[in-house]
Amino acid sequence: MKLNKIIALALTVMMTSALLVGCGQSKKSSEALNIYNVGDYIDEELIKKFEAETGITVVYETYDTNESMYQKLKSGSTKYDLIFPSDYMVEKLVSEDMVSEIDYKNIPNYKYIMKDFKDPAYDPGNKHSVPYMWGTFGIIYNKTMVDEKDVDSWDVLWNPKYKGEIQMLDSVRDTMGIALMKLGYLINTEKTSEIEAAKKELIKQLPLVQAYVNDDGKDRLIVGDAAMGIVYNGDALVLMDENPDLAYSIPKEGTNQWIDAISIPKISENKDYAEMFINFMLEPENALQNVEYIEYSTPHEKAYEMLDEEVKNDPTSYPSEEILDKSDVFLNLPKDVLKKYEDAWTEIKSQ
Repeated sequence: MKLNKIIALALTVMMTSALLVGCGQSKKSSEALNIYNVGDYIDEELIKKFEAETGITVVYETYDTNESMYQKLKSGSTKYDLIFPSDYMVEKLVSEDMVSEIDYKNIPNYKYIMKDFKDPAYDPGNKHSVPYMWGTFGIIYNKTMVDEKDVDSWDVLWNPKYKGEIQMLDSVRDTMGIALMKLGYLINTEKTSEIEAAKKELIKQLPLVQAYVNDDGKDRLIVGDAAMGIVYNGDALVLMDENPDLAYSIPKEGTNQWIDAISIPKISENKDYAEMFINFMLEPENALQNVEYIEYSTPHEKAYEMLDEEVKNDPTSYPSEEILDKSDVFLNLPKDVLKKYEDAWTEIKSQ
């Protein structure tokens, strides 16, 4: 079943065709709740349950990246009622006045969100977003192929003895962030000198890299065609279940603590339905069902309390405060700074 989830994600990347749920809907409707979410990022049984309880039809479509979602939303060609942006994308959407303020009188179950996830830097006061899932990224490695007793530093990704067996993420901020953390810099740095240093570090690493990948690299990790790679913690749990030789480590230098959220686009025609759905998803039993399906980490206090002790004590899902204190959330940087990152990335990929 978990392998099927990986395959489903890969298919989402290759083809972002719509997945339509409920009452035979074949296109978005102003009388339905139109949801736009990352592929395989909700237990669809909960969508059916919401429809049964409310009589509201849900039309559900998927996307592969924050950026593709943003472009479709920006075009104005489609009117979605709910989207699931990551932290930095929430900040970007707020700055461009593309998401509505949330009326929390309609979402009493917001009280279950943990204090640590309220009032984030990317959306002060959670005016425009409700935390959905959170996690980290780190190094997944094959214990039969990696000699180090403890894979506890980003430095291992630059070890020449693993030449041709290292996968890196095909993602500007994530991969530049790894190099920045390796060098002791902040992942949201705006300093040209530090961005340049990270670029040079990644160019130096290129001869060791098997490939820059996203979901397409996971099957190679499962079958042992790569010694190590970068994955998000929820994906690590799935991969380790498929191959017991795999292990996951968050390096001592820290990592990105990401947060995904739920927001309501300004173009929504059904804000009342959207807030009703958010409140439904925050019902403790629904939040628990959803996180058990997705296998990331929950910001929902009651759902967390109801998880198995083994899950709550697993540092892959719930790292120590020591690790989290060293970790940062990606912020939406000024356009001129982002261009420096993008130019650096173009130069790295063109080598």
